[in-house]
Amino acid sequence: MSESSSLRAIAQTFRLTGWISFWIQLVLGVVSGGILLFAVLSQRSGSTSNNPGTGFGAFFAVAGLIALGVGIYLAFRYTQLGNRLESSNPNNRPRKVETLQVVRFAVMVHLVGMLLTLLGAQATVGILLTKSLTLPQVGTGVYTQIDPSRIIQSLDIFVVQANTNTVSAHFAGLVASIWLLQRISKPQS
Repeated sequence: MSESSSLRAIAQTFRLTGWISFWIQLVLGVVSGGILLFAVLSQRSGSTSNNPGTGFGAFFAVAGLIALGVGIYLAFRYTQLGNRLESSNPNNRPRKVETLQVVRFAVMVHLVGMLLTLLGAQATVGILLTKSLTLPQVGTGVYTQIDPSRIIQSLDIFVVQANTNTVSAHFAGLVASIWLLQRISKPQS
């Protein structure tokens, strides 16, 4: 395979992988952001009782979404790198070192984003577990005396769902970045 056809194949791989990764992350990120926005607005409007555990989980979920925003930008950047790799002017092409730096940075962004989001999910699930274990058993007749913050609410489940979507988006970005690393790191034959 000639160097130009090899470069063209890598450029196409960058563009295709970049667009697929971009759209997967964007859709999952928008869904997660919408769910979190709804959860935060519901909590602030007073339609649910104050729940400090959900706030902690939501904080990490938002931090994971911010990292996802960076990941989405990097996926779009892959498409631009693919276009530049096919440039007829060799001076416009990114150097291999520069391309590797972008992909490695994306791997780190997605790993940090997954960590933040998993911390949010763990915090929220821990609160849900605590609530479920401290509820009185059915038939005891004491539900009218329960503090509403001890009851599992749909808001709690929304935050878990948002975290799950964000982790999935980071995973998609991580897979795309590792795939690209493998493609540009393998020796040319």
